[in-house]
Amino acid sequence: MRIIVFLFLPYLIYAQRATPFPAESLRIFWQLSTNQCEKPGQHLARFTLLNDHRQSSLPVNGWTIYYNATREVLRVWPGSGLIAERIHGDLFRLYPGPEFQGLAPGKSIQMEYVGGAWVFNISDAPSGYYLVWDNAPATAHALTRVSTHAPAELSAFKRSADSPEAQITPDRVFAQNAATKDLPASSLPKILPTPVHYAEKPEFFTLDVSTGITAAPEFQDLAEYLSSELKALLGSNLRTDASADGKIRLEKDASIPTEGYQLNITPELVSIKASSEAGIFYGIQSLRQLTPLEAWFAPRKSLQLPCAEVRDEPRFSYRGLHLDVARNFQRKEQVLRLLNWMALYKLNTLHFHFSDDEAWRLEIPGLPELTTVGAMRGHTLDSREHLPASYGSGGDLNNPQSAFYTRADYLEILRHAKLLHIEVIPEIETPGHARAAIKAMEARYRRLMAAGKPEEALAYRLADPEDSSSYVSAQYYRDNVMCVALPSVYRFVETTVDALVEMHREAGMPLKTIHMGGDEVPVGVWEKSPACQTLLKTLPPGQYRQTSDLWLYYWEKVRDILHKRGLFVSGWEEIGMRETRLDGQRKMIVNPDFADDHFRTSVWNTVVGWGSEDLPYRLANGGYEVVLCPVSNLYFDLAYQRDFEEPGYYWGGFVDVDKPFGFIPFDYLKNVKDDRFGIPVSPEAFKGKDRLTDYGKQKIVGIQGHLWSENIRSAEMLEYLAFPKMLGLAERAWASEPDWALEKKPAHAEALYQEAWSVFANVLGKRELPRLASFQGGAHYRIPTVGVRMENGKVSANIQFPGLEIRYTMDGTEPGPGSDRYEGPMDAKGKVRFRAFDAKGRGGRAVEVAF
Repeated sequence: MRIIVFLFLPYLIYAQRATPFPAESLRIFWQLSTNQCEKPGQHLARFTLLNDHRQSSLPVNGWTIYYNATREVLRVWPGSGLIAERIHGDLFRLYPGPEFQGLAPGKSIQMEYVGGAWVFNISDAPSGYYLVWDNAPATAHALTRVSTHAPAELSAFKRSADSPEAQITPDRVFAQNAATKDLPASSLPKILPTPVHYAEKPEFFTLDVSTGITAAPEFQDLAEYLSSELKALLGSNLRTDASADGKIRLEKDASIPTEGYQLNITPELVSIKASSEAGIFYGIQSLRQLTPLEAWFAPRKSLQLPCAEVRDEPRFSYRGLHLDVARNFQRKEQVLRLLNWMALYKLNTLHFHFSDDEAWRLEIPGLPELTTVGAMRGHTLDSREHLPASYGSGGDLNNPQSAFYTRADYLEILRHAKLLHIEVIPEIETPGHARAAIKAMEARYRRLMAAGKPEEALAYRLADPEDSSSYVSAQYYRDNVMCVALPSVYRFVETTVDALVEMHREAGMPLKTIHMGGDEVPVGVWEKSPACQTLLKTLPPGQYRQTSDLWLYYWEKVRDILHKRGLFVSGWEEIGMRETRLDGQRKMIVNPDFADDHFRTSVWNTVVGWGSEDLPYRLANGGYEVVLCPVSNLYFDLAYQRDFEEPGYYWGGFVDVDKPFGFIPFDYLKNVKDDRFGIPVSPEAFKGKDRLTDYGKQKIVGIQGHLWSENIRSAEMLEYLAFPKMLGLAERAWASEPDWALEKKPAHAEALYQEAWSVFANVLGKRELPRLASFQGGAHYRIPTVGVRMENGKVSANIQFPGLEIRYTMDGTEPGPGSDRYEGPMDAKGKVRFRAFDAKGRGGRAVEVAF
């Protein structure tokens, strides 16, 4: 018997080591304690680890928990024996220190720490937890039993005890909604964005399956498109052949501006006239919107269209939406859905951000590592075979974020966009925000070196291996900038540009420009790169005085590559800037050198208080083409409001649909009322800022909304943050400049704005949200929270968009579509829960108030 025990003892020891504490038995709780910490700009938070296994203990060592987060860990309070620290990017680790005593069954331990900045909502909290054992470093164990908690008191969110900003409450929501009038549905505009001219008559055109469509020869494809769209409303295609009765006519009129159209509906005839296919297409979108809403929910045998006369054309030729699929991926099918929504509201440009530090998402022939390495995420500390977990993707390599678009996928996206008259502008992030490409090309280098092909290995290398420069990017990377001195960098640019040119040619959408990135290259890059310093010595000293001037060298090379291919350069605002010195301090100024080289700048940095509030106008006045995409109004990934449960960043402020709707493209500082924290700002704060000149106005090519995807981890979240904000963008990009934007008297301008907002809010609640609830199976748009207030002894409730239903319960249960409907001020005692619902019975987030 003793011999048997002796023989099996090594096996028992091995089994114990190979079967560690089960990860699924570890629960993690994270909670903000307060934003008022040791110093301003810090917060106090805590992790709680709970072992709910009945027998096994979490060991004293031999494990590490990895997670993603944005806020720095500045100092861990002693007592827990745990250590937390940033590795790089948004990847952190939490692991046992020498003082950790293990965690017995049923026990918990808290690690309290001081973090950088502050915490206002769930997007500030850690996510994507997984555990790795030291003896199995290649295997990640997902930790799914996690929860995030707000502090008990709202005052804990304040950055200081006397800070004026506060979290949103039902009472504050009520105040925000109070001035919005509930207007009769029959009085509302029927087309969004608002046309230049709309005149309705008290008659109708009857549309049914017997109605035919005839078209000028160049518009025949659009006749087929219109027939297919009306099939969704009628249940059957309309005839488009020569023998069709032609009650709907698509006609050529060369006198109409390029994207303009004329739509005339009489009892006998529907006529859409335009000088171009784009104009006919936009006329079709207006015609679709004039169909009864009921048909969008279920096909009808016939439709009654109001007789009307419409004359229309867009204010801006560039009406864009930026989609980031690098940080978090969206499937091809979701991109196609987004294009359909864009088309309905007459947006015409998709800025396709497929590459960044965290991923390269597009297959490029000849460079397979861009997707086999650069598109894959999982647990790694060296990024040799794939990229690390980021933005909550987790440690398992087989996760939804390990994905990319094949060449065939991209061609399908392009062809669908072409059908919808949407230009797709791809973005290659360079020379910064390029970590995915850099690591992919390092993997390529190692593969070819191992194969004995050193010349091929060096052909596309993007990093100088001897570079010891010290820098930290805005997203906490220290290795995400290409070495602009390497010829292989420009070979990489040429190859990827040529691949995009060829794909667009094949899809029938020839490229005019490629967005080449250019943003957030950190201070300190290239300073200790032997290759860069050698290059600098060979360049004209009068033009290149310091290492940062290699920025100009890079953009000259990129300009020449694109111009050779008949393309112009697009990029972020920095491509029109250069570094200089003022009183010994670094200062960025508008660079006149590229203004005449057709550089188009996408300008986002208008954060109130950061000093660049007028940057778009400075660049336009300086001769650069400008796409207005200010963070303060048009970053749709920012949270709707300051509520712990609202997802999204807020570094540039909070963005609800009123921000894009209230944007004044040619004078946007005119109606800025508060800073990014919601603190009121006086107009005096903008004294000395550049205003847009008449010359500068000619350089504003349009406006663009942005969907950065750090917090967009699903199709539903994409739609939640996009809608209804995108409709405010569409209105401001297409419609004529409103009278409230031109009015010089502040009080009168505010009154005009409030009147226009009431109309827009009612259009959303009574027409467009119901349409979005049905079109393409329904968009997961945000349904706003209910405003609630006690007035004159009665409980009153209101909603941002009149037309949505408010329902409530008084028994503590969650209101459903069958709960009591709020009809007006009512008596209530105790706790009451309110919730808004849309036309299909989908509910928003409930709020609870106590009386």
